[in-house]
Amino acid sequence: MSKLAINGGTPVRETLLNGGFPGAMVYGEEEAKAVYEVCMAQSPFRYYGPNVLGKVDQFEEAFAKRMGVKHVLGVTSCTAGLVVALKAAGIGPGHKVIVPACTFLATAGAVICAGAVPVFADVDDTQNIDPKAIGGLVDKYTKAVIAVPLLGSPCQMDEVVKEAKKYNLIVIEDVAQSMGSSLNGKPMGTWGDIGVYSMQMNKILTTGEGGVVVTNNDELYERAVRYHDQGQYRKVEGRLTNNPDRVFVGQNYRMSELTGAVACVQLSKLDDIIAKMKRNKAILKNELKDVPGLTFRRIIDDEGDAASSLMMFVESKEKSDAFCQAMWAENVAFNSLYGGRPVYMIPQVFYKKTVDANGFPFNQFDEEIVYTEDMCPNAISVMPRNVFTYIDPTFTDQDLEDMIKAVKKVAAEVL
Repeated sequence: MSKLAINGGTPVRETLLNGGFPGAMVYGEEEAKAVYEVCMAQSPFRYYGPNVLGKVDQFEEAFAKRMGVKHVLGVTSCTAGLVVALKAAGIGPGHKVIVPACTFLATAGAVICAGAVPVFADVDDTQNIDPKAIGGLVDKYTKAVIAVPLLGSPCQMDEVVKEAKKYNLIVIEDVAQSMGSSLNGKPMGTWGDIGVYSMQMNKILTTGEGGVVVTNNDELYERAVRYHDQGQYRKVEGRLTNNPDRVFVGQNYRMSELTGAVACVQLSKLDDIIAKMKRNKAILKNELKDVPGLTFRRIIDDEGDAASSLMMFVESKEKSDAFCQAMWAENVAFNSLYGGRPVYMIPQVFYKKTVDANGFPFNQFDEEIVYTEDMCPNAISVMPRNVFTYIDPTFTDQDLEDMIKAVKKVAAEVL
């Protein structure tokens, strides 16, 4: 085996192989034309203008058909969508929401921004929420659980829904990283009461920023629409003519026509993007399955995996750090997801740092809300040992060959 690049050897690649932009990598003339049409119509706002093309409406209708849901609402981001979902469900001060220990900061942050407090459920060997961890976290304040299919791979939504129903909890799905994934043929985001997706730069589809809220519940949909549009429900009531019995103060999380136009085009490419990522991931897993010192993350439904990442585990945090550093030196990007830390270990969450000087919303309970490092033992044990890479649909056979060669080269020396 040749000398590692980190030790002065020759890298496997001359240029960096760094995925994580699947939607952006398939941008082309179609997206440009869609934006141009909106610009020429001089109507970038979805609700009024001299010649509104209805691009957001078109996207919402197409997304509803693709996911098999009744209602779809385009919003400005997935984080905004999570806040919209929480407020639609009536969640706010004095409430707790169960959140998986392994997720992006926005999942917990949205709960706090909605005026509630996150409590953290441990993960299982899929790195997704462990349904068996839900019941032990429920108390009189608990109103909802957020499930997160991490990095393209579905979580046990059938079991999550079953557990949540025992305690009358609202089920919200944060599908930011996993648009197009499914469990037993049913799309992630459609199992619970309300689902939220992201179209940020790193996501499977991207509009730069953007989010999508879905539900089959008429009441949740109306409340979501109102909250995202200053309390208005324009499709039913018109502009600034609100039903006094149903209106409430909301925010502004409206999707623009420019975003809707790009989203329409990107959505038409979703199945092709996922098919190509599946093909690439299958090749990688087949070639790396026998590499000593590496264990694949368990995927509960390979057919439903969107295949946007490859996560593996090594023996220790030290080996994870060494492996990732050596892989970067070979010009193949591998990282430890979230620095190998559960989300509750991020300082602003762990120390309950909010913009309110009085400690809101953590001051709304009879007892102090306390987070400890070891409160999710499986997450604390497993997350520091992860190594992962993104998979893009545009990876070539040479890219895959280089990644395989680099992993085997580094593993032989480091693991």
